[in-house]
Amino acid sequence: MLGETRVIVADAPGTTRDSVDTFFDNEYGSFTFIDTAGIRRKSKVEEAIEKYSVLRALMAIDRADVCVIMLDAVEGVSEQDTKIAGYAHEKGKPCVLAVNKWDAVEKETKTMEETRQKVAASFSYMSYAPIVFISAKTGARLSTLFEKIVVSAESAKKRVSTGVLNDVLNDATARVQPPTDRGRRLKIYYMTQVSVCPPTFLLFCNDAELFHYSYLRYIENRLRDAFGFEGTPLKLIVREKGDKDEMLR
Repeated sequence: MLGETRVIVADAPGTTRDSVDTFFDNEYGSFTFIDTAGIRRKSKVEEAIEKYSVLRALMAIDRADVCVIMLDAVEGVSEQDTKIAGYAHEKGKPCVLAVNKWDAVEKETKTMEETRQKVAASFSYMSYAPIVFISAKTGARLSTLFEKIVVSAESAKKRVSTGVLNDVLNDATARVQPPTDRGRRLKIYYMTQVSVCPPTFLLFCNDAELFHYSYLRYIENRLRDAFGFEGTPLKLIVREKGDKDEMLR
C-alpha cells in the first residue's frame, strides 16, 4: 500500500503493541492510517501490556473518520471481529469490511458470493458497510478498498435539505401506511437533518410509542434508497410534536 516498509508486521498475534499512525498520499487523497494493535479474544488477553493495547485500539476507533474492519479470509469471522465492529457501529463510524488474505483461499465459482453472504449475515446490524475482498500480500483490490473508504467518508458528511427529505418521507408513508395501535394511527409530521458524522435525522410525530422499530427501519431504508449513504450508519431520533411544546422521547 505504501510502497515501502514502515511498520513491523507479522502473522503472530501480539506483534503490534500500540496504534501506529502512518501518513501518505495517493490518487484517492491524503490519508492517516492507524494500524491498531491486534485485538484477540478476551480469554487470550493475559498480559497487562496487551490489555492496554486493546484499550488503545478502541481509542483509535474513537478518533478515526472511517474504520476498516479487517477480517481473515482463512479463519473466517470471529466473535471478537463482530464485537469490534459493533463498537465502531455504536460510535457512529463509517465502516468498510475488508476480507483479507483472499489470495490464500481455495476458490470455486461461487466462493466469493458465498463468503460475502456469510460476512453479511455476521454483520447484519451494519448492512450499510461495503464488503471488499483484498490481499495485503499481493495488493489485489486495494484500489477498490480506497474507493469504498472515500465513499464512506463522504456519505458520513452528506447533508440533505428538509424539503427533499420530506418528499421522500411523504412517498414512503404513501407506499406503506404508518402503524396503528388500538385505533390510533402514527402520524409523521416532518423530518429534518440536524447533524452529520453520522447523518442524524429528527422525525416529529403525534405519538412516539406508535413509532415501532420496524417502521423506523423502513424509513431508514427509504433514505438509503434515495440518497445512498453507503458505508455510514444513520441515526434517527423520534420526537413528539404537541400543540405548544416538543418532548424528546
